[in-house]
Amino acid sequence: MGIRNCARCGRIFNSVTGRPICEVCRKELEEMYQKVKTFIKENPNHNIKEVSEECEVPEGQIKQWVREERLQFSRESKALLCERCGKPITTGRFCNSCKTDMANAINDAMKPASEEKQEAASEAIRRARLEKEQGMRFLKNKPIQ
Repeated sequence: MGIRNCARCGRIFNSVTGRPICEVCRKELEEMYQKVKTFIKENPNHNIKEVSEECEVPEGQIKQWVREERLQFSRESKALLCERCGKPITTGRFCNSCKTDMANAINDAMKPASEEKQEAASEAIRRARLEKEQGMRFLKNKPIQ
């Protein structure tokens, strides 16, 4: 909780929720969102630019709602393209095949690190067992100088 300036209008407000915008701006954005959502339901084949012009909402705001997966366009609208391959998508930033490819790439990148950790843990266990089998070891008594 703290006092901050609204990222949208600049007003000073007490941020209880941690959101970067004040309650007045949040309500305005929610009203705009509902207006856009209703328009898309009634006019499913419009693209982002047409929706923006008709609803008087900035394209950037509509794109943000789509990236957040709050809005979804019909398949016919071709309003949105995958950021990776350029295929038409209805919501989000990436198509399903690109999401799968990226998830697999991340998993593959993490496997070597996991295998190295397992090998290190196995080696530590092996050394501990060996020391236990050998019993207690003493250092040779050398006078301290």
